[in-house]
Amino acid sequence: MNDLADHVVLITGAKGGLGVHVTEAFLTTGATVVGCDRNIQDSDFPNSRFAAMVADLTGVEAARTLAGNVIRRFQRIDTLVHVVGGFAGGQSIADTDDATWDKMLSINLRAAVNILRAVIPHMRQAGRGRIIAIGSRQAVEPAANLSAYNASKAALVSLIRTAALENKDVGITANAILPSTMNTEGNRKATPGADPSKWVQPEHVAALAAFLASEAGGQITGAAIPVYGQDL
Repeated sequence: MNDLADHVVLITGAKGGLGVHVTEAFLTTGATVVGCDRNIQDSDFPNSRFAAMVADLTGVEAARTLAGNVIRRFQRIDTLVHVVGGFAGGQSIADTDDATWDKMLSINLRAAVNILRAVIPHMRQAGRGRIIAIGSRQAVEPAANLSAYNASKAALVSLIRTAALENKDVGITANAILPSTMNTEGNRKATPGADPSKWVQPEHVAALAAFLASEAGGQITGAAIPVYGQDL
């Protein structure tokens, strides 16, 4: 993906279980990577082309400040990879409390709305851009007892498809990747008896994100791409 060597890539959730792999994948392409998380520093990814910026994207002003800081320092945002997300649930719709709904809608939807509103105007001014969001299989194949998670991820897919439609006139693409259970440290701890080799490997999701950001990926927009591994 050496056509990304002169690109500036903003990755949200860069220090998470998947975010680490996404960040490393884009650094491998030669891109300049700005990694955003609630707790992150330059030394987390010792690379001269990496810059850390701290932000909580559930706040609209934090998202605007982040995008503004990236533009001031690097003059542009070529690609946004939105990895930020969270998981909670385990009860029926009737028993899921307000706190769970608020948390899922805030982390999985509101954060995406905030960063898209902050970044898209800069991309439109530049006349190009790539937007890639990490969703979930449950966005299109909901699981029982995960109503808030399912709904928030489904809304994320709708948001990304809308972004694709609204910005195709200036060549901005927007796509969502929908992985099934991923082989991350958090998932391994949560289900210690499972076989993680059958799960989706995060480096494969990261490689797909890098492809979607590349010139070759420019023909793909408005897609919700399933990555289910052996979990069919």
